[in-house]
Amino acid sequence: MIYRMLALSPAVFTSLSLIASAPVRADDVKLLPTMAITAYDTGTSGFNITVGVGKMMKDKYGSDVRVLPAGNDVARLAPLRAKRAAVSAMGVGTYFAQEGVFEFGVKDWGPQPLQMLLSSVDCNGISLGVAADTGVKEVKDLKGKRIGFVVGSPALNQNALAVLAFGGLTRDDVKIVEFASFGAMWKGLLNNDADAAIASTITGTAKEVDTSPRGLIWPPLPKSDKAGWERMKKVGSYFFPQVVTCGAAISKEKPVELGNYPYPIYVAYASQAPDLVYSITKAMIDGYDAYKDSAPGAPGLGAARQVKNWVVPIHPGAVKALKEAGHWSAEQETHNNALLKRQEVLAAAWADYNKGNPPSDEKPFLEAWMKARAAALAKAKMANGFD
Repeated sequence: MIYRMLALSPAVFTSLSLIASAPVRADDVKLLPTMAITAYDTGTSGFNITVGVGKMMKDKYGSDVRVLPAGNDVARLAPLRAKRAAVSAMGVGTYFAQEGVFEFGVKDWGPQPLQMLLSSVDCNGISLGVAADTGVKEVKDLKGKRIGFVVGSPALNQNALAVLAFGGLTRDDVKIVEFASFGAMWKGLLNNDADAAIASTITGTAKEVDTSPRGLIWPPLPKSDKAGWERMKKVGSYFFPQVVTCGAAISKEKPVELGNYPYPIYVAYASQAPDLVYSITKAMIDGYDAYKDSAPGAPGLGAARQVKNWVVPIHPGAVKALKEAGHWSAEQETHNNALLKRQEVLAAAWADYNKGNPPSDEKPFLEAWMKARAAALAKAKMANGFD
């Protein structure tokens, strides 16, 4: 088998040393003979895309890429931090980890210096899908409606709150209905236990609701509504406007202006060797044609389609590969340097906070950290991102 799906266990990691193995060389691409990449669960688009990338690396460079599925962001990043995986195919949890918020605002984690290689932005969007039988046409019409939340999934819930903010709404303006999982939330929308739920427009559950008696709409988030986008970015600064042309109830003929952010996002720690990051990124750029049709969303990994000036910096090794491919600019360099400075500010704030005898209990620890974090960013004249 070209790739292997392995459980996250110490026994497995023993065989995945990123240092001891001699690199596989092909021109100026030097990959490890065996390389681990963590990803979302089996069957997700991020996992499937990574399998396609891994097959390309095996066929073209002889590197055996092992895709390690993990159910949450902490589980995806733990092997990277322990140097048992080279890269992770993450989602917006990349940003939460960098900022040290939600599940990363605990003593064992804090702000993580993650840096991007490549990411995918395709024809889909990420927003609140709303049952058509509610009569909702605009986001502001969701006032008083039932909004699905997933217990223990801050990324999904923060996304929903960001879209609500576009319409001038907060969680106090709607009825929050909690579900045990993403699938259960969308099943709740299907069964009339909720009126709206967050998702990518291309998720299968959205298509199921669209073909049901309830029907589905995506209230638009017009780029021209500058006040709406300003409110949305205060809650979800990682979103950007996009004309969406694919997904449930959406087509090229009937596009909708929504929000989006990259997924999957291939990241490594700042400490990862620049030569290895360069080689992985260059291999993904040069081998694009071999994997771009391997899974939905894979076409978005093209070098020409990379999101510019986002909220997480690009690793120096990846910058080198993008420069060689002709997809880097002076403006991006300036923006990237500012993001690297932000990571320094966050790291210093975390170190100072932990020197000050913070609360031992998890909830007060996080609350006090968020105040310290906000103060440090304000002093550096940087946006909070979680107002």
